[in-house]
Amino acid sequence: MRVLVVEDHAKLAMAIAAGLRREGMAVDVAFDGSDALSRTAATGYDVIVLDRDLPGVHGDEVCRSLVAEQAGPRVLMLTAASSVAHRVQGLGLGADDYLAKPFAFAELVARVRALARRATRPLPPTLVHGDLRLDTAARTATRGGQELPLSLKEFAVLEVLLTEEGRPVGATELLARVWDEMADPFTTTVKATVHRLRGKLGDPPLIDTVPGGYRIAAS
Repeated sequence: MRVLVVEDHAKLAMAIAAGLRREGMAVDVAFDGSDALSRTAATGYDVIVLDRDLPGVHGDEVCRSLVAEQAGPRVLMLTAASSVAHRVQGLGLGADDYLAKPFAFAELVARVRALARRATRPLPPTLVHGDLRLDTAARTATRGGQELPLSLKEFAVLEVLLTEEGRPVGATELLARVWDEMADPFTTTVKATVHRLRGKLGDPPLIDTVPGGYRIAAS
């Protein structure tokens, strides 16, 4: 899942980003509305966590621009104003959800995951491939009934491959969808992660290397 956090208070923005990364999400950060619009034009995000009171291009304008895109990302709007009128106004702009500051981080995570499930290609609660089962809500994986000790990145790579149902996914695409803008595009981290993942999945092999990248093996 790729998330953009748009918040002008740097400490809060980085804290939210760090917390979401610990939950296995790929997270980028923008500190104003102009930067947010530039990033969304260049990168496909699943969810935007958007502060309403932004300098420069106001959060309301960012929201309107995102909503105008037919297949745009889901928007979770944040604001210090918690009145019903402000919530109604924010949702009226086209935001998918609204969360008042201060908020419990666990609630933020739950709302981001809920919005991701309502994306253009909703993620099912359970992904199944042969004797492999991924619980996308609990972030657990089992094969043959045995739980697999997957890291967050290993789980996310496997999740992408399963959702693509046999379509080859290149290392560059995996880097963009599972990691974030902090990842070095020349790194071998994708190759290393897939190697570790294959070892944990066991036999028979479930991930094929093919021209164009990696894909989930045929059942």
